[in-house]
Amino acid sequence: MARNLVKNPSGEEELEFWELTQNGGSQWKVEDMPGDCGFDFCRDGVTKYFATSFQLCLKEQVIDLVAEGYSPQQLDDVPMITVEDWYCGRTDCGCTYQITVSLLDENEELMQEFKPEPVTLDPDIDDCSWKQVSHTFSDYGPGVRFICFEHGGQDTKFWDGWFGVRVTGSSVTVEV
Repeated sequence: MARNLVKNPSGEEELEFWELTQNGGSQWKVEDMPGDCGFDFCRDGVTKYFATSFQLCLKEQVIDLVAEGYSPQQLDDVPMITVEDWYCGRTDCGCTYQITVSLLDENEELMQEFKPEPVTLDPDIDDCSWKQVSHTFSDYGPGVRFICFEHGGQDTKFWDGWFGVRVTGSSVTVEV
């Protein structure tokens, strides 16, 4: 089984290894499951999550695939790269979630990108429980050397505090 290349995917080490690219409102925070007006996670071992605020909160990791032990030849053979993320809302406030994962070449130029439309969760019509997003890159051509994983969101009512989307369990795997 391929290993997860995302460091600190669920906040066990607070915000270590993450670059905060947008840190609005009350800023990013790590909370324990299930949190106020929240849900337990659907997999054992995940006990924390990252919480967003009333202004856009985004964080990213840039993964250096060669530094992670993959040879240029392995990468030029165009292995499947799978990204996964989990997100949920609170039962008392709506939120938005977004994710962008980019495959980059040796100069960190964009090769291919996964960027679905932002998702809005409304507790009046959605149970706001944990949901998974997943994407597998293939046929992107030789030359990938870095992966940029960025995600986050905010609440929809602009309430002071951490009422925005919650994220956890992020992963990036390379199948060589």
